[in-house]
Amino acid sequence: MLIVAMLFAALPDFAEGLEPAKLHANTLEAFDRYVKLTEARNEKELRGGTNLLWIDELPEAERAEAYAALKRGEVKMKKLETLDAGGAIACPGGIIHHWVGVVFVPGAKLDNVLGMLRDYDQHWVYFGPDVEQSKIESRNGEHFRVFLRFRRHKVITVVLDTEHEINYYLDGPERAHSRSSAVRIAEVENPGKRDEREKPPGQDGGFLWRMETWWRMEERDSGVYVESEVVSLTRDIPVVLRWMIEPFVTSIPRETLAATLLATRKAVHTRMAAR
Repeated sequence: MLIVAMLFAALPDFAEGLEPAKLHANTLEAFDRYVKLTEARNEKELRGGTNLLWIDELPEAERAEAYAALKRGEVKMKKLETLDAGGAIACPGGIIHHWVGVVFVPGAKLDNVLGMLRDYDQHWVYFGPDVEQSKIESRNGEHFRVFLRFRRHKVITVVLDTEHEINYYLDGPERAHSRSSAVRIAEVENPGKRDEREKPPGQDGGFLWRMETWWRMEERDSGVYVESEVVSLTRDIPVVLRWMIEPFVTSIPRETLAATLLATRKAVHTRMAAR
């Protein structure tokens, strides 16, 4: 318990005193390569039209238990890693986080889920407090440009202003998917105060430099299965502090994704009840 207490006590001082990070070209090149290969895998799976959810690739007994867990209201999560010709993709100066999760929304129709996800002006309600502000900046058919302000608190609080390009695709009467890219991420200094300002993107605390998201939705079993896959990029951790800090840094993407999926289910049901 003493070690845990010391860790929590040291983390705010570490984060506040950490030298600003800078997103270097070789870090971004590695991340872009990772995303390109992940995108290719996603496109291949969607063209195939089978095994839409990651749990569909499990052995039969594990798959059955995973579906049963989803029906009980659980979120099924998995840590992923995209390889390049069978080898890991080194990311100098950064950490690539890659998670996929799925949740079941009982009683919902595909249109219920799509309607909620497209309602970006209300995402601050659906996904608060992690999403503090949300606004559709433009829409052209199924293409959206969206502003989201994220607030993440885990020992310290980080606020990020982000802009996203999002496209939706209908794959049939009971299937759809979407693709989202964070095209701008800026850490906010002194949020909510008169001297609030954005730090230059890529020259900040390095809490989130890039984020790419893939959503899949399928209506069946008297509900909708919703899967979200997220690849994000954060700054690397100094070696001398990695043993202390890394568990916190690597746990945040998983926790955030799980919370997002649970909030998605709740928001769909709330909208359905209101109608």
